[in-house]
Amino acid sequence: MLRDPVLSVIISTYNQPKLLRLCLESFRNQTNKNFEIIIADDGSTIDTKETIEAFSDIVTKHVWHPDNGFQKTKILNKAIFESKSNYLLFTDGDCIAPKNLIDVHLKSREENVFLSGSYYKLEKESSKKITKELINKNLFKYKTLIELGHKIKFKAVKFVAPLNLRKLLDKITPTKPTWNGHCSSGWKKDLIKVNGFDERMAYGGEDRELGERLENLGVRGKQIRHQSCMIHLYHKQGYITDEGIRFNENIRQEVKKNKSVWTNFGLEK
Repeated sequence: MLRDPVLSVIISTYNQPKLLRLCLESFRNQTNKNFEIIIADDGSTIDTKETIEAFSDIVTKHVWHPDNGFQKTKILNKAIFESKSNYLLFTDGDCIAPKNLIDVHLKSREENVFLSGSYYKLEKESSKKITKELINKNLFKYKTLIELGHKIKFKAVKFVAPLNLRKLLDKITPTKPTWNGHCSSGWKKDLIKVNGFDERMAYGGEDRELGERLENLGVRGKQIRHQSCMIHLYHKQGYITDEGIRFNENIRQEVKKNKSVWTNFGLEK
């Protein structure tokens, strides 16, 4: 466990211990070891706690609060307070990291910039076949995915193409960089300036809203979606509601209209 990590990884999770175990296994394989991991746990049961304890060699802190519905933004803010580094990378516990994830984000970081990565979805049957051994071997290959029975999509170019080609694709892609929950990073000082995540937010766009306030602050999004792609494992999502999505969209429209930087419902109350 590092006293002065260069980067803090904040991983959100909720009652998906099997997926979280695979996610954490991928962070054991990072080529750059100079980071800490903070688990932002939105009220999981004892199974998740036991899983995290099995990774005590790489997990610095398990931040938890009681289950009271979807409160991801609230637990993420608590995790920000606990982070030791001045640079933070956010992902979800249902995502597998490539071995160079930490290196890419550290080498790509800039002042007044946040980094926008991406993810590649696996379907249910392929996700069920993911093991520790596959992650240790190298999951991010055409051959490995085909062996899983996965039908390769063009988006797989985001991690199977040579790195130099992926860097070029990031420069020319028309896709707008956004702050997303599965793979984004930024300076802790910038997150504090916008008061972190808006804790009113339900599921759906709650991560992007943070990025929109960062942009209003003058922090530019930088696209690294081809260099920094997570593999997203399948699971059911029982927390999506039309009402929640509409509520979030109204907040985001207000942020856009008013060019808001600060939320009154964030780190500082």
